[in-house]
Amino acid sequence: QVQLVESGGDLVQPGGSLRLSCVASGNSFSLNSMGWFRQAPGKERELVAGITSSSRTNYADSVKGRFTISRDNAKNTVYLQMNSLKPEDTAVYYCHAVTTRFQVFWGQGTQVTVSS
Repeated sequence: QVQLVESGGDLVQPGGSLRLSCVASGNSFSLNSMGWFRQAPGKERELVAGITSSSRTNYADSVKGRFTISRDNAKNTVYLQMNSLKPEDTAVYYCHAVTTRFQVFWGQGTQVTVSS
């Protein structure tokens, strides 16, 4: 089992920045890819950004150039740096991890609200 705990969500004004963190514990040595998804009210959960164990990254088109995903394997932590935030980025952000045995784990979510 892997436990994922997110932090860093907050209320921020448009154009502002936030950094989300997700710490993995448990059988974290088996982690392969990690990533961030988000779900806005009334919408489906969508991929925001992903990163492999070798730090290859991918992003949703809507966040390219504004968000950066990174990971610190020594700390079992994945980060999401979010810049130039827009109201449409408002959502609950979920950390996601896939192990080398293709098990999927989710965090509990952290709320990001972009509003003036």
